[in-house]
Amino acid sequence: MGAVLLVWSVGVATTLGPADVSLVNVRDVLLNHLTGAGIPVRASEDAIVWEERLPRALVAAACGAGLSVCGVVLQSLLRNALADPFVLGISSGASTGAVVIGVMGLGGGVLGLSGGAFVGALLAFAAVLGLTRLAGGGTTVVVLAGVAGTQLFSALTSLVVFAVADSDQVRGVMFWLLGSLEGVRWPDVVLTGSVVLVGVAVCVVAARSLDALAFGDDLASSLGVPVARLRAALLVLTALLTAALVSAVGAVGFVGLVLPHAARLLVGQSHLRLVPVAAVLGAVFVVWVDAVGRVVFAPTPLPVGVGTALVGVPVFAALLVHRRRGA
Repeated sequence: MGAVLLVWSVGVATTLGPADVSLVNVRDVLLNHLTGAGIPVRASEDAIVWEERLPRALVAAACGAGLSVCGVVLQSLLRNALADPFVLGISSGASTGAVVIGVMGLGGGVLGLSGGAFVGALLAFAAVLGLTRLAGGGTTVVVLAGVAGTQLFSALTSLVVFAVADSDQVRGVMFWLLGSLEGVRWPDVVLTGSVVLVGVAVCVVAARSLDALAFGDDLASSLGVPVARLRAALLVLTALLTAALVSAVGAVGFVGLVLPHAARLLVGQSHLRLVPVAAVLGAVFVVWVDAVGRVVFAPTPLPVGVGTALVGVPVFAALLVHRRRGA
């Protein structure tokens, strides 16, 4: 059911925009490119569907699925309902990396904007892990170190923009920092899709261990779960996954915070069901937020990070109220 909803959402989102494209047109374009069917399709419709809208919808789905699953894993590992993929300072580090490349031009010929964002995200994660180790470790220390890392790299980003950037650079960088699916193409689909598929598969395999961790480290250890190694491996996995997604589309907030809670309301706490359901919900959510923002705010699409926050905040508030009434 969830897969059908996701496929339908991607198909409908591909039809939305200034140019009129029907689901039949989308189907014909797909058949032509995937099977060589040779169905007559106008060149403009083929370009709109295959080169622009379909890659955009698929990257949106991958971004939503990956960030949502990262949120599920981090909330379980850190036993903190407010943990999300950006709690480890990854988003802020990616922003700093992108700004350093885009504004200062350091290493731009080698890395590019997305490459700089990825390197910045990994450096931020390494800094948070180093601070965590110096402070003695523990789930609470990870969260606090992540908060410190987020503030540090946010300040560095602001400093670079304030000190170096001109007005045109500021406009371009800020649009990226708000999250943008503009200009994504098939290489971005391959990158985001592959890392998300691998990440979701690993999390499904680790589902029973995550269930055991919910009852505490001692009980999980008694059940044979290698707690320290599992936590370290999954933290690294979520960091790499988030870094890859942020480097492709920028900062997209609230997905990893809100959607895991919505998934738990639907299927409970079992990670074997929770991980795939959260992935589908996150994918559908970002696809529709981007599609609606693209239509309502045409001709300039609303940055997807702004849309997810505008929708995510009231949804999260509603979930909190529902949780209190159900308690």
